[in-house]
Amino acid sequence: MTLFDIIRRSENPVPWSEGDNIPWHDPSFSQRMLLEHLSQEHDAASRRFFKIDQHVHWIHHELLSGRPTRILDLACGPGLYTTRLARLGHECVGIDYGPASIAHARDLAAADHLGCQYVHQDIRTAEYGTAYGLAMLIFGEFNVFRPTDAWTILRKAKHALTAGGLLLLEPHTFSTIQRVGELPPSWYSAERGLFSDRPHLYLQESSWDATRAAATIRYFVIDAATGHVDRYAQSLQAYTDEQYQAMLVQCGYEPVRFYASLGDQEDQASGDFFAVVGHKR
Repeated sequence: MTLFDIIRRSENPVPWSEGDNIPWHDPSFSQRMLLEHLSQEHDAASRRFFKIDQHVHWIHHELLSGRPTRILDLACGPGLYTTRLARLGHECVGIDYGPASIAHARDLAAADHLGCQYVHQDIRTAEYGTAYGLAMLIFGEFNVFRPTDAWTILRKAKHALTAGGLLLLEPHTFSTIQRVGELPPSWYSAERGLFSDRPHLYLQESSWDATRAAATIRYFVIDAATGHVDRYAQSLQAYTDEQYQAMLVQCGYEPVRFYASLGDQEDQASGDFFAVVGHKR
């Protein structure tokens, strides 16, 4: 792209028409993203460790009643949840599209001789395996997928669970995604950052498609030396509580329970996420 392409862009893109997501699979991007996952200064890519500890405590003690089981972590990132769950006696499998995250997770598991296995694949197409007592997809990742892909993931997860197994989703609230879609444009300049190792100008803009109930975020990264423009786009699908309930029931999860969060009071106050637990029927 060039600067003229930015000027002549469509103001309201159709969700997912300009790309599925940010480039998780790119090795350089993935390595930079790993640093964000591991940062203890913010909760942008992954939660800080003290929050993850609280969530793992809730999953182990409240959701699983302290009984070790086989756990599938979809979009597992660098294994921050699975390594902790494995230390509590669970056997864990994580699937993620980011090569640096998977490499880090494997290193963690090997260093502590943990019962974890990690697969570097897209969860839309990956084979999940079977005999899980819990499958989880947390931190809003469910909403980044097109609705057709979201249905596929729900069905595949159900097939992977044992009878009576649990599905744990932590999606965004409808209002959070609408708010993201209505954010004003923003920009900054940087010597290096998440999207580039070189000096660049970063532009971001959002749009909200009320008909489709989806937000789209565009990222324009302009190289300072060459003027070359890279564009990335990410869409988020919003669902009402009733839609989450209906989707899970139709995919074979019943009963379905809603929680304010993964047991973290601070997260409850923010209201950006909540938890949904479905039992395989």
